[in-house]
Amino acid sequence: MANEKRLCLSTSGLTKVFGFGQSKTLAVDHVDLNLYEGEVVSIVGESGSGKTTLAKMLLGLISSTEGDVYFQGKKRDISTQRKKQEYWKNIQAIFQDPFSSYNIFNKIDAVLLDCIRMRGGGNLPREKKVELMTEACSFVNLKFEELTNKYPFELSGGQMQRLMIARIFLLKPKILFADEPTSMIDACSRATILDELMQLRNETGMTIIFITHDIGLAYFVSDSVYIMEHGKFVESGSADEVILSPRNPYTKRLLNDVPKIYEEWDLSTV
Repeated sequence: MANEKRLCLSTSGLTKVFGFGQSKTLAVDHVDLNLYEGEVVSIVGESGSGKTTLAKMLLGLISSTEGDVYFQGKKRDISTQRKKQEYWKNIQAIFQDPFSSYNIFNKIDAVLLDCIRMRGGGNLPREKKVELMTEACSFVNLKFEELTNKYPFELSGGQMQRLMIARIFLLKPKILFADEPTSMIDACSRATILDELMQLRNETGMTIIFITHDIGLAYFVSDSVYIMEHGKFVESGSADEVILSPRNPYTKRLLNDVPKIYEEWDLSTV
C-alpha cells in the first residue's frame, strides 16, 4: 500500500560519527530509509540506539558525517538560513521535553503568531489571526482566551504538549517527527494526544514518524515499524510483521521486556 504513495523523505547511507580517534562514537551507521506521504512510521530502540540522532539529521538540526537526505525526490539543500526556513515549513517536530521546546521569554500568543507568519499569514488582520489561534487551541481542547498573555511555563506539561500540537495544526507541515511526545504525561492525556495527532494525519495527509522506545505505542499507531540497535536498522516491515512475527533477537528482547498483566513478570534481565 505504501508503495502506491509518493515518497516524501528518504536517506541513502546516512551516517553520524561523534568525536575523533579513540573516543569516536558511531551513532548512526549507513541508514537507508523511505518515508511515504500519509504514512505513520515508528522508529523503535532503547536509549542510545541512535534514533533521536537520526531524527535530528532528518530535521536538519545536526549535520551528517556521510550520506544524503532526499526531500520530495530531490537532494535536500539547507545550505542557507533561508533554505532551512523553507524546509522547516514542511518538516516539524514535537520533542520529548516540552519545557525546553519553548523560548521562556515568548508569550503563547507570540508562539502561535510565529506559526501563522511562517505559513504566509503575517499580513492578516488581527481578528483573523485570533480566529486561527482560537481554532488551533480548540483542536487540542485548550481555550485560547485562557492562554493569551501567558508564558508557556505557566502551563502544565500536558498543556504544553497540546500547545505544541496546536502549533502543528497551524503550520500543517508535510512531515512531523514526534520524539517520545507523550512520555511526560498521564495515560488519559497520552491517549488524547495520540488521537489528536492521528486526526491531524487524517485531515492533512501528513506523514508522522514516532521516535520511541515504546513498542506497544509503535504497534498501536504505525503502518510501518523500524527497529534500531547500535545505529542500524536491524528489522523493519509492517507493524504486524515486526511486532507479531519478529525475526531479530533484539526485537524479541524488546517485546519480552514489555510487562504483561496476565503473566508473571520476569525481572531476571533487569
